Amino acid sequence: MPDDVDERPTIDDLREHMEAESIESEEEAEDFRIRYLGRNQGAIPALFDRIGDLPPEARPEFGRRLNALKERAQERLDAAKARLKREAQSGGPDIDRTLPGRRGFRGSTHPLTQTLDEILRILQGLGFSTYEGPEIETDWHNFTALNFPPDHPARDMQDTFFLKDPPEDEEPRVLRTHTSPGQIRIMEHQEPPIRVAVPGRVYRNEAISYKSFCLFHQVELLYVDEGVTMAQLKQVLYSLARALFGDDVTLRFRPSYFPFTEPSAEVDVWWADEESDDGGQWMEILGCGMVHPNVFESVDVDPERYTGYAVGMGVERMAMLRHGIDDIRIFYENDVRFLDQF
Repeated sequence: MPDDVDERPTIDDLREHMEAESIESEEEAEDFRIRYLGRNQGAIPALFDRIGDLPPEARPEFGRRLNALKERAQERLDAAKARLKREAQSGGPDIDRTLPGRRGFRGSTHPLTQTLDEILRILQGLGFSTYEGPEIETDWHNFTALNFPPDHPARDMQDTFFLKDPPEDEEPRVLRTHTSPGQIRIMEHQEPPIRVAVPGRVYRNEAISYKSFCLFHQVELLYVDEGVTMAQLKQVLYSLARALFGDDVTLRFRPSYFPFTEPSAEVDVWWADEESDDGGQWMEILGCGMVHPNVFESVDVDPERYTGYAVGMGVERMAMLRHGIDDIRIFYENDVRFLDQF
């Protein structure tokens, strides 16, 4: 309380000085409470002690005014504390409340997931169910049953991650190099007809660059039944390509080699580029072929009765083509500036 306040101030004097007090911090709020409301040395409780010294007829009015002063002091204290709390929660009193509010951040589905979901949606419309196999595979499922005999040169087509120290008396375990082992697992437990898509992550020990990564995603197709033909395979791939890239898409089938299909083909899509001297370029999107009889025999499916086709497509390659992305590494960098565009 200021020095010029009388030791025995009147109610009006006390109110005048109390209203002039500033409360701009927690410390000042506590000083205010002690100075005016404190039980031992507060100015207002001290005035209550004077009631007994007053004439009986003056006491009611004095008590009424003193109670009003006490309520006003408590009201000022409570308001100041509430204001200080709000300022502390909002970062302080210097907030410019005229600025526009901040937009809440919302995540989005990764472009690879978007592309994969779209592929599976299209395939579901073409009659394919979905199966997801394990990422850690046996050597038999990943290679041998798919017509990769031990020491066959075709095993060098894929640089493989082998797991160290497999369980005793068990064959080596690998991180699957393709989703094709899903073919084997399905045919082991299901009789034809089979029409299934196998999506998932695959791993290869490759040098990381703009066009290759040690991890990527594939979707495998398998259709096995009596009388399945290469013409049916081509029709399915044209339907898939049109749904993904538009009705004017142009595909090219090139003879190729895969141990688990015969005949085999690679499929390219023509990607127009007006700035290119050639007007565009052919870009590979998948490999395919008719299931090799040796694969059928490995899972006790009669190759004389059944035929089938298999397809393996890269999800990253599809997403890069759809969105004009020229570096596969950007999918795995988690750069929000990139992901926010999707």
